[in-house]
Amino acid sequence: MKPNAIHRRAALALAAAPLLAGICGGALAQAAWPDKMIKLIVPFPAGGPTDTASRIVGQKLAERLKQPVVVENRPGASGSIAAVQVAKSAPDGYTLMMLATPTLLAPHLYKKAGYDTVKDFAPVATVYDLPIVIVVNPRLLPDVTDLKGLIAHAKAQKTPINYTSSGAGSFGHLSMELLKQMAGFDMQHIPYKGGVPAITDTIGGQVPIMYADLVAALPHIKAGKLRAIAVGSPQRVVMLPEVKTIAEQGVKGYDAVSWGGLLAPQGTPKAVVDRIATEVQQILADKEVQERLLGAGAIARFEDPAQMGQRIAQDYQRWGQIIRDKGISPE
Repeated sequence: MKPNAIHRRAALALAAAPLLAGICGGALAQAAWPDKMIKLIVPFPAGGPTDTASRIVGQKLAERLKQPVVVENRPGASGSIAAVQVAKSAPDGYTLMMLATPTLLAPHLYKKAGYDTVKDFAPVATVYDLPIVIVVNPRLLPDVTDLKGLIAHAKAQKTPINYTSSGAGSFGHLSMELLKQMAGFDMQHIPYKGGVPAITDTIGGQVPIMYADLVAALPHIKAGKLRAIAVGSPQRVVMLPEVKTIAEQGVKGYDAVSWGGLLAPQGTPKAVVDRIATEVQQILADKEVQERLLGAGAIARFEDPAQMGQRIAQDYQRWGQIIRDKGISPE
């Protein structure tokens, strides 16, 4: 071989060395994940179903990954504060967020939410469904025992009957607006600041109807203070198996389910995302975990990153259309 050819090959090898080192170093760093604490951000206060689900899954994830998973509550603006923090975090697999439906939809409701739910995150895994239920005060509406009876009662009023939810722009609010649109009747929304005061006033008779999170309404349903007449999910729920779905009661295609799942910052390595998803799938297959989630009012439901991403995009578009069509705002 000629001397010049030898020199050229040596020069090419030296030039390629840093690139190869970078590739190998990156692969080694990725293979070593996780080698430190993982932070799981919850966009709501401690004690609710999103927080409880995060702590259940976080504990099991820590056991499986052999690293601490620390849950950090960052409530505010329907989860926008937490979402902005996570979107700006390093995409290295050490910062996750438990997305919930209010946070998914907040950019439609808040002009300065500061993030794009579809573009700024990497979907990791759906974790749970949170059923919602239409309840009535049985003293005020003794004859309303199902959805047909509610719609007939609403149509018979000279002025729209009142209903409530946990707030303007809440999922209960959006879900009832969708139902009114699909079933062709009207009611007037009376917003409350939170599910507890809304349920309290529904029981007290200030408002006769509520579209509520099942977890909040269930104790009062069991006590007979509220009557459940329909669930929003496409299938009946195990906590109220005798209560028919809205679709079963004549509104074909109706589907309203609040839900939660893990997100990572956009750009998080696919291998890390897939690893977490695999672990979550195994965690949610555990009967004990399923029972603990049910105790918090949530139903375990796993979807992989692609399925979760599709669900985010569909819900973002679907509920965003309702928000725009009805001129809904959180104020």
